[in-house]
Amino acid sequence: MTRSPSDPSPVPIFDGHNDALTAGHHASLQDGGGGGHLDLPRMRARGVRGGIFAVFTESREPHHDPEPRPDGTYARPPSPRVGQARAAALSTIAAGRLLALERAGAVRVARSGADLDAAAAGDGPPVAVLHLEGAEAIDPGLESLETWYAAGLRSLGPVWSRPNAFAHGVPFVFPSSPDVGPGLTRAGRALVRRCGELGIVVDLSHMNEAGFWDVARSDTGPLVVSHAGVHAISPCSRNLTDAQIDAVAASGGLVGIVFACFFLRPDFANDPDTPLQQIVEHVRHVAARVGVAHVAFGSDFDGATIPAALGDVAGYPRLLAALADAGFSRAEIRAIAWENWRRVLGAWWR
Repeated sequence: MTRSPSDPSPVPIFDGHNDALTAGHHASLQDGGGGGHLDLPRMRARGVRGGIFAVFTESREPHHDPEPRPDGTYARPPSPRVGQARAAALSTIAAGRLLALERAGAVRVARSGADLDAAAAGDGPPVAVLHLEGAEAIDPGLESLETWYAAGLRSLGPVWSRPNAFAHGVPFVFPSSPDVGPGLTRAGRALVRRCGELGIVVDLSHMNEAGFWDVARSDTGPLVVSHAGVHAISPCSRNLTDAQIDAVAASGGLVGIVFACFFLRPDFANDPDTPLQQIVEHVRHVAARVGVAHVAFGSDFDGATIPAALGDVAGYPRLLAALADAGFSRAEIRAIAWENWRRVLGAWWR
């Protein structure tokens, strides 16, 4: 595990979002060497003892990383909807990859807080939380949600940045508030309720502001935004306003700070020459506003352009060092790196 510069004891790290299961190098996750930002050997080498592994279905027309116009603005309409049958078929394949890794002993699929605690103690392989990024694979009647739960699903984002039967994902717009479009549908409200009953985290990343407040009013569990940035620093539609950050904290939840360059930068440039300090600034903003207990990591490895100063999952020690240099204490770094995710996931998985 990683040791922070001021801490002689190892610091376990939990990363709140990666897309490695659907990345081009997914076949090499167990043994490494396939490229990408994240694989299990690099996780183990740098003390990343757990993470949320997303299952994501592309629209038939794949999305591309946003590039601002010459005047610095950017607006891309939402990606086309994905049908439930196609999403269910492709999601089942991707989830099967994670279950095969568990069968091989390379990971433990996290189904309870005890699984997280064992990983933090160094007992066995890293833990992987199975996550649906966009709920298109779930039928509006929610019958298939039971099967997904039995397979190990413990986290679900109702939307990616496109509409579906449950809600309206926020499109990529800069500059813009996240207040774009309507909130949860009737099926979306039922999905949130049932996730709360089963113990499946509802992740509000990619949710527009109306949907965010609908979930907040449901009082289902701590609000979780696994991979987003701070709107006050980077004013794009995907980032959280201070009012949203306040609501996350009031619920006992957390914001996983994303490492995607365009959500970190005030100019929305998709530029890998983005300093590590930009991640620190987003962490600092949330911590200063609502407390260290409500901020964590949510990289978006293998789903976005990452600052070259960090590089990939092996760069986590440099990020912990940057937090220490910025004045975060040993206890605060441990909370951001692991303990906040442990607390919030445990609250949902009651």
